[in-house]
Parts: sequence; structure tokens; C-alpha cells
Amino acid sequence: MQNTINGSLNKKYDLFHIFKIITVGTSLFHLYLAGFGSLSAMNQRAIHWLLLSMLAFMYFPFSKKKQKISFIDFIFVILSLASGLYILLNWQEIIITRSGAANSIDIIFGIIAIIVALEAARRTIGLALPVTALVFISYIYLGPYLPMAYGHRGYSLNRLIAILYTSTEGIYGVPIGVSSSFIIMFVLFGSILNTLGGGQFFIDFAYAFAGRMRGGPAKTAIFSSALMGSISGSPIANVVTTGSFTIPLMKKTGYKPHVAGAIEAVSSTGGQIMPPIMGAAAFIMTEFTRIPYFKIAWSALIPALLYYLAVYLMVDLETIKSGIKGLKADMLPSIKKTVINGWYFLFPIIVLIYLLMSGYSPTKSAFYSIIILLVVSVISIKKPAITVLNLILQSFEEGIKSAIPVAAACASAGVIVGVISLTGLGLRFMSLVERLSGGSLIIALILTMFAALIMGMGMPTTVLYIVLATLAAPALVRLGVPILAAHLFVFYFGCISTITPPVALTSYAAAGIANADASKIGWKAFQYGIVAYIVPYMIVFGPALILLDTPIKIFIATCSAILGVIAISMSMQGILLSLSSEVAKISLISRILLFISALLLINTKGYTDIYGLIIFTVIIIYELLNKKQKSRNK
Repeated sequence: MQNTINGSLNKKYDLFHIFKIITVGTSLFHLYLAGFGSLSAMNQRAIHWLLLSMLAFMYFPFSKKKQKISFIDFIFVILSLASGLYILLNWQEIIITRSGAANSIDIIFGIIAIIVALEAARRTIGLALPVTALVFISYIYLGPYLPMAYGHRGYSLNRLIAILYTSTEGIYGVPIGVSSSFIIMFVLFGSILNTLGGGQFFIDFAYAFAGRMRGGPAKTAIFSSALMGSISGSPIANVVTTGSFTIPLMKKTGYKPHVAGAIEAVSSTGGQIMPPIMGAAAFIMTEFTRIPYFKIAWSALIPALLYYLAVYLMVDLETIKSGIKGLKADMLPSIKKTVINGWYFLFPIIVLIYLLMSGYSPTKSAFYSIIILLVVSVISIKKPAITVLNLILQSFEEGIKSAIPVAAACASAGVIVGVISLTGLGLRFMSLVERLSGGSLIIALILTMFAALIMGMGMPTTVLYIVLATLAAPALVRLGVPILAAHLFVFYFGCISTITPPVALTSYAAAGIANADASKIGWKAFQYGIVAYIVPYMIVFGPALILLDTPIKIFIATCSAILGVIAISMSMQGILLSLSSEVAKISLISRILLFISALLLINTKGYTDIYGLIIFTVIIIYELLNKKQKSRNK
């Protein structure tokens, strides 16, 4: 009996080490490839997905309750290995000798590859994406029976497999290509930074900087989530990381549990749109638009700052209403000591931004930043060398584990993109949008917004962006929207779908920490993030906000947008913004007019922003005079 137990433990222990060796090896392979290696597109994508798909079935077992590897998991590992090796060994022959046409053996392995991609996505990110992919696959066979405006002539299984499996337009298409080069490097960078202590440094810095302000813990949540989110790009991971510190402290200082959860959820969501790294979808945007990544990140800066300004103002007004004070000095870390102890974590980020600005590719920029991060950490961390080495190996493992869901999402999204490419669904969707909107840009934008929010209730931002960038963004470009503005529009709504009820995925993550109702958190986060639903329209109607205009117009558009953010914040909270903690309520009519003024300030091309400014000024003067009169009467 004892021998049986020991044998079982040894097998589990050996299996754990095998996983770790494969995972660390996968990290080192991608680091080598980014710094020194060079492979063809198909080879790099196929090896990347082969390694990560195998690890998906190891780290995300079929039985979530037992949390151990089962026979089914080993079967999927073998299927992943078989379909991956087959395409690696045969893709050149398929292209050269058969012009990409799939034969019966290709079809068998192609079906296996599709099953592997969808099952990996189901395990890592849920049912929504695999079901959506299956709906698109069914369109291949239902197309001939639909009206010609929405259907197609029909395609064989050979043709489908040729696109989805043996070409670089399906599973091994642009999404997995970006995952194998850009995304995995930045995920590794964020993981190494966090594991070696950078995440705690950002949280401590935010506490030291904002903790003494009124509602200090809430302000800390905003700043720390912005700092962490700009590196990780994952709203749920951001909630779990920073929320475990900020939510309990917010509750302790007087915030209701659902309010604390909402503040963290809305703050973490903004990390996807905050440069320098943003979310994984931003890297895919460079492939769709052919616009350099740094230009995209630079263009996204003002809208991202507007988002966090809006969240800050909403939280500040909430704090005034609740009468919550800041934390005492003895409860906070010293900002001087925090910077002294962790300044070296800023150095790799500065290098990363510099390299991106200097024209280096995102992959090379991330590679050199990782090397510098490792060097300065080894020199600066005051721990034994073996401990630092173990932390580095752990960070490699955590980085790959974090990259698995993204890669699975990209592989499954490739199935959707491949079907769209094969059937010409993108062109049909453009025609449909034009017909439904009647050529009206505002109606087309509203239709796209609802499509993004509804689809985003069950899809990760990366996948949602891929689908909308293929279907909706070209329709907006066709209606005269600049390509960058069109893609940022769908990207932003993909991001904020995570705080959009009734699903609001980040709210569920925050609910677990706050011990509050996820629905209440979702609706409160929606209220705090209301400006995020207006910023994308500002981008389209005022492209100066994404730096697509002269400096003077950029300045005017930014000032107009800031006033709009202030107006809508006061409108939603029902009190005047004030440096003091005195609550000055405003009337219902004034709240409505402030909301209208905010909407008028969206468009900086015509006279609407002037009308909005006039309404804003009149209401503020009226409410200030009203406040003064009430003070005299007291």
C-alpha cells in the first residue's frame, strides 16, 4: 500500500517537473526566436501553437473539480502533437506540389486541428468563442440555402480545410502569428516584471502617492490598476492582482462592498487601452491597419487619459458624497523608500518606450527590455542567487500559462477569420451595415457599438476585436472614418464590454474579492465608466484626439473633451466638483443639461462644441450662484 502511494506521488512529482521543463523551454524558445532566430511564418506559428496547445491540456485539465491530468487530457495532448507535427512536416509539400489543395489525409488532420483549437479555447476562456466558431463553420454549409444577399454558393470540406489548416489564413493566420511574435513577448515581460516584484512596487507606489487623498484607497485602485493594466493588458488579471489589495482596504475605510468592487473593475478595464503596452488586441491592430505599433499606442494616449480622468472624477464625487477621508500617513508606505527600493523596475519600461519610439519592432523592443529587466533585477534584488533564479524560472512558467488563453483565443479566432475570408462574409456585412444605416455614419456607429457590446459579453477583447476588425471596421472606413479611428472605435467597445451588464466579466472577478453581488458591481461599474461609451464617438467625430490633426486642433479637442468628461461626471453623480469636501447638490434639470452639453462637446469639427461650452458655463455659473445663495440663507 505504502509503495503504491509513493509511486503515485513520484509520478505526480515527475509530471510536474515535465510540465515545468516544457513551459520554461517554451519561454526560452520564444526569447531566442525574438532575439536571434528566424523562421518562416508557417513554421513559427505552427511551433508556437503546437507547444501552447499541448500545455493548454496540461494546465487546464478536462476535470476542473479534480484539477489533475486525466486520460482525456493525454488524448488531446497527442492530438495536438499529431496535427501540429503533420502540418510542420508537410506544409511546404502541400503548397508546392498540390498548390494548397487538401487531400483526404490533410482533411483528417485538419479536422483534428480544428477540434484541438476549439477545445483549448473552451477550457481556457469558456464556451462563447468555440460556439461562435461553430456557428461560422455551419455558415459554410448553410450559405447556399440563404438569400444571396447573405449567403454564398457553397464550399467543399476540402476547400474549408485548405483555408483553415494548410494555409496562413485560418488557424495559422494573422491572430496566431501576432500571438507567436508580439503578444507572447509582452506577456513574458509583464509576467517577469510582476513575479520579480514590479507589480508590488506599482501598488506600493500608488498607495504612497494617492493614499492620503480623500477616498485614498479608491484613488490607489485607479492609479495602481492603470500602472499594472498598462503592462498586463488583462482586465481580469488586473482585478485579481491589484484588487486583492485595494478592495479590502476600500471596504475597511467605508466604501460599500459593491462600490469597492465596481471601482476596481472599472479601473482594471482601462488597462487594456492604456499605453505603452495596452492589450493583446493592439498588437493585432498593427497587422490589420499596417500602422506601426508605437503610433497606435501614442494615438491612444489622450483617450486613455480621458477614461481614467472620468473614473477619477466619478470616484472623487462618490467620495465627497460618502464623506470618506484619506488614509493616515502611518498606514502608508514612504514614497521615498518605495522609489529607492524599486526604481530599477521603471528602467526596463523606460527602455521599452524608448525602443518603440526609435523604430524597433515590438518583438525586439520587448526582447531587449526583458534582458535588461533580468539583468537589473539580478543586480538589485537582495536575495540569494538561487532564489532569484527560481523566481525567474517561475516567471517564465507564469508567463507561458498567461499566454495559453490568448493563443487559444487567437487560434479559434483564426477559424472565424478563415470562414469570413473564404465566403466573402466581410463584404456582405459591409453592405448590410450600409443598408441598415442608410448611409448614416452615426447609425452605423451605433449598430457597431451594439454588436461589440453584445458579442463582448462572452468573448475576450482580443477575439472580439479580430472579428469586428474583419467585419465592422471596413464598413466604417467605407463611410469615411479614418482607418485608425475605425479600428480604435471597435477596440474600445470590445474593451468596455467587460464592464457592460448583464455579463460584465470583470465584475464577476471583483465580486469574488469584495463578497458582493456581481450584478450590483456590474451596474455600478457601468455608471462609473459611462464616459467610456462616449470616448469612441469622440475619436470618430474628433480625430484630433488621436493626434490626426494640427497641434492647435489637438489642443482644442482635448480641452473640449476634458470639459465633456467633467460635465458628464457631475451629471451622473448629481453634485458639483469641488476642492473642498462640501456636498453641493445640483438640480435634476441641471444634470440633464450637463449631460446634453457633454454630448455636444463630442464633435469638435462644427459648432456643437461651442453650444456645449455655452450650456456647460451657464449651468456651472447658475449652480455656483445657487450654492452661494443657500449658504447665505443658512
